[in-house]
Formats: sequence, structure tokens, C-alpha cells
Amino acid sequence: MNFADYRGIWVYLEVKDGHIAPVSLELLGAGRKLADKRKTELAGVLIGSGIKQLASTAFAYGADVVYVYDAPIFAHYRTEPYMHALLDCCRKHKPEVLLYGATPTGKDLASAIATDLPTGLTADTTVLDIEEDTGLLLASRPAFGGNIMATILCKKYRPQMATVRPKVMKALPPDPTRTGKIIEEQITLREEDVRTKVLEIVRETTKKVRIDEADIIVAGGKGMGSKEGFQLIHQLADALGAAVGASRDVVEAGWIDHHHQVGQTGVTVTPKIYFAIGISGAIQHIVGMQNSELIIAINKDPNAPIFQSCHYGIVGDAFEIVPLLIEQIKRELPNIKASSTSKEEMRHV
Repeated sequence: MNFADYRGIWVYLEVKDGHIAPVSLELLGAGRKLADKRKTELAGVLIGSGIKQLASTAFAYGADVVYVYDAPIFAHYRTEPYMHALLDCCRKHKPEVLLYGATPTGKDLASAIATDLPTGLTADTTVLDIEEDTGLLLASRPAFGGNIMATILCKKYRPQMATVRPKVMKALPPDPTRTGKIIEEQITLREEDVRTKVLEIVRETTKKVRIDEADIIVAGGKGMGSKEGFQLIHQLADALGAAVGASRDVVEAGWIDHHHQVGQTGVTVTPKIYFAIGISGAIQHIVGMQNSELIIAINKDPNAPIFQSCHYGIVGDAFEIVPLLIEQIKRELPNIKASSTSKEEMRHV
């Protein structure tokens, strides 16, 4: 394999409900940094039906080139046609690096591509870097139960590939004046050649907690002692109008549903405020909330690792501190709301 033939940083641009998925925009931000360091182009790959116009969004978020496969056969995601399209693009244009969001679609497609090319694939990456001179991708992720960070290299194959979880990377501020090059591609695969057919799409009807969209999260850990003790987390969240998060231990103990789990095996979140109460701060939890704007930790162990990752830390018993917080919040919140309302009314005067 002649590595000199492989150039450029690519991002698979996942399309969801007619828009480029947020994780893909985040990866364009990360890809831009890699491309600038490597002094090469950043490209996106768009696959779908009626999606060519989305290329302008990719340019606004940092892409230089967008490869577009736009045809009715791509109307709904199916592994086979999407794999054929991306394989076709990789074999024609030979990217040095190809990044995917670690979503159900991204994981499925990435593993299929890795098998067929073949090449390596690092899953659930949390840190990306690249060697400027060699182009070797440094894809880091928690390993051995989250006890260490492992940097995984793909020295013998190209492209180097990684999936990255949503909310781990930061999207660039969009620049609507940016433009780029659109390259339209086609494959000869026919609908009758595809073994999978989409008969019906059933939207999920059960309501799930979307803690990844919350501005404030109050998360509790095993330090809350019991399911009954964990109710204090709910009480603080109710007082703040916040979402409830939890560590893996809490979920495994059955104190709360797994949709609330934050961390390596749960959800990655980036709220404005994150309360970590009774959470020790194992790395598998930290990777899921470390990009929060403000982290406040409460733990009675002064040596708890969470204090190395928070902006403000309180050493003490949560069952003494949290009720005082709730009391103060309930006392002050009406005044804050009144002040906000007054300012809003002044704007309209």
C-alpha cells in the first residue's frame, strides 16, 4: 500500500430528518484542526436523496470539498447501498483519514467499510490528533474499564478510521460566506439488487429522557447510598428545572433507568451546568461530561477524582448540603424569575 496516494481528512456526513446530524458538524470542527495541521483538505461525504443542497452547510462548518451521492436508492439508510457508495468514493479518491459519528448509523457503516476495504477502525474515540509529518492518526479512547486512556494507531492500512461519540468534539462557529467544491458521484447499484427493503418507518412513541439536550443536569452517584437517598437528586433537579443524570453504578443498581446514564457506556453531555453529587469521578464517567461549561461537585471524600475535573467542589455530606441548596434555590428563584420578567418587559417598553 502506497501511503503517498492517500490524502485528505474526510467526515461521513450523516443526514437526519433532512439535516446534517449535529455529530457530523462536530466532526467537521475536529477534522478542520487535523486538516490544517496536516496542510490538506477537509472533505465531507453526503449520501442521501435530495440532499445536495446540504453541502452549503458542510462548507459553513469547515469543509473544503463535499462528495455527493444523491439518488432515490439512498432515501433511507440501508447498509448495502450506503456501503457501496462510500467504498466507491474511498477507492476513487483515497482519503488519509475518515471519521464517523458513533451513532447507530455511523457504527454500522464504519464497520462495514472497515471490513471491505480492509482497514482498521477505532471505536468511541474521545481525543483525536495527527502527526504532522507522518499523517499517523492518534485516536484515543478509554480502555480496560476506563482505567486508562489508550491511543490506537493504524500503521499498516489506509484510510485510518474512527467513530467519535456525539458531544465529545466542538463544532466550529458556522461561516455562511464559506464556499467549496461539490463533486457529484454515482454508483450503478439498482434497487432490485439491494437485499433490504424499507417497508415502513415507525416513529418511536415512548418518551425518553434527552439529557444530552439539557442546559442543567443534576447527576448522582453511588454515594447517595440507596434508591431512596437518590430521591434527593430528583428534588434538586426539580427545584432547578434540570434533568437528572446518573453514574453507571446507580443504573446497574436499578435506582434509575439507563437513559439517565452519563459516561462512556451512557450518554455524552455538554450542559451549561453539571452537578456531580456523590460521584467519585471514574474516567468512564468523566469522558461523558468533561466538556460541560460549569461542573460543580459535592463529595464527602476530599480525595475523590471528581475534584480534579470540576470548576467548583464542595467537600461534605450531600444529605446535609443538598437540602440547604434546595432551600436557597426555592427562596431565590422567584426573585430571579421576577428580575428576568422585568428585564423582558423593559425591552418591549
